[in-house]
Amino acid sequence: MRLVFRIVSALVITVALLVTVLLLLPGEKGAAWAADQIEAQTGRKLTFQGEVRFTLWPILGVNSDGVTLSNADWAGPEPMLTAQRLSIGISGSDLLLGKVRVTEISAWLPHLNLSERADGLGNWVLGSGETAVSAPAAEAENQTAALPISIEKLSLTGASLRYQPQEGAPVEMSSVDLELQWPDPSGTVNMDLTLRPAGEPLHVVAEVGTFAAFLSGDVASVGATVNAEGGFLRFDGRADLTGAATGRVTAKTTNTSAFLAALGQAGIILPRGLGQAMSIGADATYTTDGRLALRDMALDLDGNHLEGAADIAFSEVPQFTAQLNGGHLKIPGLTDASASAEATGTGGAASSGWSKEPIDASGLALANGTAVLSFQSLTAAGYQFGASKLSVTLDRARGVLKLQPAALFGGEVHGQLVANNRNGFSVGGKLTYNDIRLEKALGEVAGYERLNGSALGELEYLASGNSLDALMRTLSGKGWVEISKGFFSGFDLEELMRSGQGNGGSTVFDQLTGSYTLSKGNLQNDDLLITLKGLRAEGAGRIGLAAQDLDYLFTPTISGVNGAAGLSIPVAITGSWSKPKIRPDLQGALQPQIDAAEQEAKDRLRQKLEEELETEIAPEQDLNEVIRDRIEQEAKDQLLRLLKRD
Repeated sequence: MRLVFRIVSALVITVALLVTVLLLLPGEKGAAWAADQIEAQTGRKLTFQGEVRFTLWPILGVNSDGVTLSNADWAGPEPMLTAQRLSIGISGSDLLLGKVRVTEISAWLPHLNLSERADGLGNWVLGSGETAVSAPAAEAENQTAALPISIEKLSLTGASLRYQPQEGAPVEMSSVDLELQWPDPSGTVNMDLTLRPAGEPLHVVAEVGTFAAFLSGDVASVGATVNAEGGFLRFDGRADLTGAATGRVTAKTTNTSAFLAALGQAGIILPRGLGQAMSIGADATYTTDGRLALRDMALDLDGNHLEGAADIAFSEVPQFTAQLNGGHLKIPGLTDASASAEATGTGGAASSGWSKEPIDASGLALANGTAVLSFQSLTAAGYQFGASKLSVTLDRARGVLKLQPAALFGGEVHGQLVANNRNGFSVGGKLTYNDIRLEKALGEVAGYERLNGSALGELEYLASGNSLDALMRTLSGKGWVEISKGFFSGFDLEELMRSGQGNGGSTVFDQLTGSYTLSKGNLQNDDLLITLKGLRAEGAGRIGLAAQDLDYLFTPTISGVNGAAGLSIPVAITGSWSKPKIRPDLQGALQPQIDAAEQEAKDRLRQKLEEELETEIAPEQDLNEVIRDRIEQEAKDQLLRLLKRD
C-alpha cells in the first residue's frame, strides 16, 4: 500500500505543477513556451514529440502524443515520465471564474521512473536545484495559489513503472491501470487500481479522506481493499504519505497459495491445517522503519482457531515475536514421515531402513525470532499432543523447539529439540519425560511396538547428516529409563521357564530399569533389570537404531525353593526389528545345574565321611586326600598296636 500511495502522489503532484503552465497559451508555440516555463521553474525538460491539439468549449482540452518529462539530475538520465498519449480536460466555465478544475487527465501507455535519494527526497518532487523550492518554484506556488487546481479524474491505461526505494531492490510493474476520482478538492479521493506484479490481476479499491492534506504529509483516513485470485485483504484506519498506518486489518482466502502468488510470492504451498484457506483479523500498526505490530489477532487456518499477538520487523531477514493460543488443532497436511516414505517407496523405518531422501532445512534461515504456541490438543504428522505449551526460536538458521511441557504419548515431555543448519544439518536434544507410553512413543518414532509400559527417564542426543538415514548413523548420546509395569511382546519368559504357565506370547514384568549410551547409531545397555513374579531377568547388549537390528542377551532366573539356587536360561535376541530371532541358550542354562548337582553329591559324601571317620572335614579340603590320610593313619595305628603286643 505504501508503494501505491507513492505512485499516486507522484502522479498527482507532477500533474498539478504541470497543468497550470501547460494551459496558459494554446497552440504549438504556446506548448513550446510552456515547456520552457516548466524547465525554468522545475529544472525538468518537457518534450512534445507530436502535435499538440486543443478544444475550447465547454471543455478546454489538450491532447498530445509522445510526452516526456526529464528526471532529476541525481536520478539518472532516464526520463521520469513518458506517455504515448496525454489528454487533459479543463472546465471552461470554471476557468472564466478564476478556477482551474481539471475534469480529466488520461494517459495511454505511460511509464513512471520513480526513485528516492539517500535523504528520502523523491524524484517526483520538482525543483531546479538541490532544494525542491527555488525562486522560480516559489513563483509557481504563488501562481498556483492565485489559480487553484482540482483534478476530478485521473486515468492511466497500460502504465508501467519502476520504483527504486532508498534501500532494497527496485520494484518493477507493467500493465497497470488506474482511475482516481477527486470531485471535492478538500474531500475524499476514490481510487481504483489494477496491478499485475506476478501476471495475475491485483485489484485495489481505496478511499483516502482529505486527500489534499494527505498529499502535503498529513495523516488521513484510509480504507482499502485488495482483491486477487483466491482471496482479499481489507484495511480501515489512518495513514500518511510515508506509509505509516494504524487500523484494523481483515483478510480471507479460499486459496492462500493463489492469493500470495498474485501478490508476487509464488511457490508458497501451505499444508492443510496451516492456512490453505484462512481468515484473519487484527489491530495493526505499521511504522516507516518497517515494523508491523498486530494486536487482538484472531486467526482461522482451515478450521483451526487461534488468538494472540505478533510483532514483525521487515528486513532482508525478517524478525518476529508472536504469542498464540489455540483450541483443538488438526494439521492433516503434515503426514507421518515413515508412512510417507513407505508409500512413496523411499524406505521407512518398518521396511528397508531409514529414508535417504535429502532433508531441506533452508526454511530455518527465512526469519529470526520467537513464537510461543499454547493449545488444548494438536494432531499432526502422526502425533497426538494433549494440552501443551511450545515455543519455537529461529536464530541464523538454527531452530530450537522448547516443550514447556508437551503432553505427548500419554505423558509429559520437558526439554528442547534443536535443528541447526548453519554449517551442515544437525539435530540434538535434551528431554526428561514421565508417564510415557512406550508402545506409542517407540511405535510412532521408530516403528517398534513390542515394548509396552509407562516410562519415565531422560534422553540426550546429537546427530548430523543431510538425510534421516545419515542422522541415525551418527546418533550419539545417553539416557536412562524406568518402567513400573509392562510387557514385551514376541516371547514369553514364564512359558519358557515354567512349562504351561505362560502369558500368551508376552513377557509381563513388574519393573524394568536400565541406562544406555548412544554411539554411531547404536544403543548400548549393560544394566537392564526386569523383575517378574517369581522371576528376574538381567540384560545386556546392543540395539541398532541405525541398522534397525538387535543383538541382545536376556538372562532370566527362576527363584529356587527355600533359598536354593534358581534356574537361569539365557535368551539371545538377534536380527531385525521386524523379524527378530529369539533363541534360548540351553547349554548355558544346563551347565549351572550340572555344577549344582555335582556340588550337592560332594556335600552328601563329605557328610557321610564325617560320620564314618568321626572328624570334621572343611569344604575346601580334597576328599581324596582326606580318605588317603585317614587310611595311612589307620595303618599306623594298627602297626603300633601290633608292635605293643610283642
